Amino acid sequence: MTSGPNPGGPGRVSVQQAAALTGHGAATRADALLLDVREPWEWQAGHAPGAVHMPLSALAAGAGLPAGAQARPLVVICRSGDRSRQAVELLAVRGADAVEVAGGMEEWAGAGLPVVNAHGGSGTVA
Repeated sequence: MTSGPNPGGPGRVSVQQAAALTGHGAATRADALLLDVREPWEWQAGHAPGAVHMPLSALAAGAGLPAGAQARPLVVICRSGDRSRQAVELLAVRGADAVEVAGGMEEWAGAGLPVVNAHGGSGTVA
């Protein structure tokens, strides 16, 4: 996956790049899947529409990726960027094509990108 201008190092994309790669930006198409590695209570409070949830704790324990996330480029997001960096390292060992989102869901929401809760309503970043 090419990430274009690099906001913080190899394997890292900005929220704007993440939105474009995952189909959340204007006039974009989703080549990559947004993988949210936060804990269930954080996911339920608010996440990007269409994202797939897989807590970092489950990845670290060796859980396999959900079917929709297998064999696709992954854009990995957490709250602020620390857990997504760890998840990208774990995924790289498994051979996955993955990049992390600089600034995480805090930056995502701050950029005005959509956040929904577990019921599809307006969500918040917990």
